[in-house]
Amino acid sequence: MTRQTTSARTTSARTTPAAPRGSAFLRTAIALQTLTLLFQAVTAGMLLNSSHGYLMHDVGSKVMYAAAVLYLLATILAWRPGGGSPRPVLYATGFLLLASAQVALGVAHVPSFHVPLGVVMFALSTLTLVRSLSPRSPLHPAARTP
Repeated sequence: MTRQTTSARTTSARTTPAAPRGSAFLRTAIALQTLTLLFQAVTAGMLLNSSHGYLMHDVGSKVMYAAAVLYLLATILAWRPGGGSPRPVLYATGFLLLASAQVALGVAHVPSFHVPLGVVMFALSTLTLVRSLSPRSPLHPAARTP
């Protein structure tokens, strides 16, 4: 093997980025968050015609909030080792603030803001999930074109 061949292999290994560590955990956290928001939408409908709807929606709100915290933790763990862009951490922090507002509006029984905010949160979480599964997402840098 010549020195030139070895040098070319080393260079190509350096230019091809590896999959970011923690990306599976991050995608799992996003999926869990999206599923808990869907569960909240279902149990909100159950509030109208079931006596168990309130309890399920109340428990679901706590799980949804925990999922938002887990999503923030996952973004920090995915960002920190590689030193990449902190943008996903800022998005997750914003989402946690929305979740906090959602809980406060639910406790205060303000459905005129609580329901639309829930729809917005579900849409944002779904978009984030789809983006994380896309081969062109920041979670898959090897698929990017220069």
